[in-house]
Amino acid sequence: MKPLTTALWRTLSSWMARHGLSIAKPGNNTAAAELFTGPGQKFLHVGCGPARKPNVGPGFLSDEWRELRLDIDPAVLPDIVSNMLDMRSVPPASVDGVYSSHNIEHLYPHEVPVALAEFLRVLKPEGLLVLACPDLQSLGHFIAEGRLDQALYISPAGPIAPLDILYGHRPQLAQGNLFMAHHTGFTLRTLVDAVRAAGFPSVAGKRRETSFDLWIVASKTHRSEQEMQALADIHLP
Repeated sequence: MKPLTTALWRTLSSWMARHGLSIAKPGNNTAAAELFTGPGQKFLHVGCGPARKPNVGPGFLSDEWRELRLDIDPAVLPDIVSNMLDMRSVPPASVDGVYSSHNIEHLYPHEVPVALAEFLRVLKPEGLLVLACPDLQSLGHFIAEGRLDQALYISPAGPIAPLDILYGHRPQLAQGNLFMAHHTGFTLRTLVDAVRAAGFPSVAGKRRETSFDLWIVASKTHRSEQEMQALADIHLP
């Protein structure tokens, strides 16, 4: 797609998704049933954007895991074009893992439980959720010092300031990619509380203050504290 066409499509797709309307994927449509068959463990990469293995959590890097990419934006050519609030293309209890990195903050607060319920629905009974998002607590003193628009670090997309972490990457928003807007945020406590409230009985998490992000691993079934720590060692960077 040309840049203007892509921007218009993204804007239209975002509006449709917010209003519960379906989005058809143009071309390269693989039957949904075929995606979830075959041997080996499968993880659903929700909100993948252009990323794919090896740009996933460390626990999903091995050849034992097969990646299925899901995104609301058809421009990134995912396996499944879908809104994470309504992943009806993904059958119940069909994947062994769900990986969601830096997209839950794009939802509104009242939508977060809906998305987490969808993650729980598509996981097999022994399935795991690995989720990352910005750590708003880590921004507190930078904002208090008046450094709201000053770069904290340089990413592949360019300088990132607290303002970008709070509300979304400004250059991409200016280009019409409204999927990049942030509508909610978390501390480690509020993220763990939200995941538990969604029905995940066992959760382990960590803050990476120098990276300004949060990571959690959650289990659909109850696991001991020792088991969750072992999973955290495997799946959290």
